[in-house]
Amino acid sequence: MYLLPQEIEVWYIIPTVRRQLAIQLVKKHNLTLEKTGKIIGVSKAAVSQYIHKKRADKMKINKEMLAEIKSSAEKIAKNEKLGLSEILNLVKIAKEKGIACEACKKFNKEILNICHGEKKY
Repeated sequence: MYLLPQEIEVWYIIPTVRRQLAIQLVKKHNLTLEKTGKIIGVSKAAVSQYIHKKRADKMKINKEMLAEIKSSAEKIAKNEKLGLSEILNLVKIAKEKGIACEACKKFNKEILNICHGEKKY
């Protein structure tokens, strides 16, 4: 049994993006847990769990992707309405940079024989 690429996004990519955005928005931009939660689409309890590494801590991201997330956090801090579009953009970037493929290699090895390591997904 294997996960579909969309399931990899839901279980690993999106939570990792949200976690990193939460860390940036709360720690660097001094937004409250509640405000950050509203922006990224989760509860303030979830934001707290992201910050304290109790949620979405299975994936590591590279420096290049972290820089993209920091850039998005800057934009969101200036205009909170950009939260959703920035998350969608970051998920797209994660696919383009092969981060989703790295997640498959770690959490979804069964699919590697099917996709042959293609970064398209």
